[in-house]
Amino acid sequence: MKPKDFKIVFMGTPDFAVASLDAIVKAGFDVVGVITSTDKPAGRGKKIKFSAVKEYALQCGLNILQPPNLKNPEFNQELKSLNADLFAVVAFRMLPDMVWQMPEHGTINLHGSLLPQYRGAAPINWAVIKGEKKTGATTFFIQKEIDTGNIIDSIEIPISENMTAGELHDEMMLLGAECLVETIHKIQSGEANGVPQPEETELKPAPKIFRETCEINWVLSKAEIHNHIRGLSPFPGSWTTLNDEKKTGFKISRSEVSELKSLEKPGTIKVHNKDLLVACSDGFIKVLELQMQGKKRMDSRALLNGYTFEEGAGFITK
Repeated sequence: MKPKDFKIVFMGTPDFAVASLDAIVKAGFDVVGVITSTDKPAGRGKKIKFSAVKEYALQCGLNILQPPNLKNPEFNQELKSLNADLFAVVAFRMLPDMVWQMPEHGTINLHGSLLPQYRGAAPINWAVIKGEKKTGATTFFIQKEIDTGNIIDSIEIPISENMTAGELHDEMMLLGAECLVETIHKIQSGEANGVPQPEETELKPAPKIFRETCEINWVLSKAEIHNHIRGLSPFPGSWTTLNDEKKTGFKISRSEVSELKSLEKPGTIKVHNKDLLVACSDGFIKVLELQMQGKKRMDSRALLNGYTFEEGAGFITK
């Protein structure tokens, strides 16, 4: 059987999912439907914004479905009429049983971690925040409990010392797409033997990230703070507040661990050889890129050329 004889419904929303859809299309599979989020007003002008997946699907002339409710009987009837062999899900919402159980060959998901670790909404961010040296992407058959299904394929991706979540996202997006296509080929040829996820004594979760998660705790070690910053860069971004009268906010998007010793109180700001340093519990981190409230993101040295921190200035600790 050739790829064009295998019908697929793809489900996804953000840029991360576009690479997978593109790889499926270019592999020659018959994409009979693309399900994505509904259009939403965005920005100051509240203009209607399409999802990244919808933008791509429009360019390819694919059949697009945008159900507000995945349990809607009319939507499910339309979905069933597509007679797909397989559903492929990448960065989409949780599916009701009636949907993922529909196709003959099941429903598969591409998840951005080496399962069973980092199940949840933000696996890329949390792997970096926790200082992992490697992560990966996993394809698995969807079951009732989220991110728990039988594993089909996985790939490993190293995480370097200064790699940001954004850089890891971009690398995983492409490598994950290749892994997904390989998985679909295996399913079509009947060679996909899903294996139950290993039972591990300690599971590291990857819950959704909220604003309070992003505040920098300067009392932590310099390694932990550096990982926190790069794990939230470029989005949603780690933030901190200056101890001035205005309580000026800053977002820090790139840093390095400094070898300088510190006896300063955590959060204390120090300028040394034109470098912007901030004290932690066991030394300093060097701030490389940041965004002052109301300003654009910039190199720290560019900021120091036009802005002077007052004597004794520091960032507020939790």
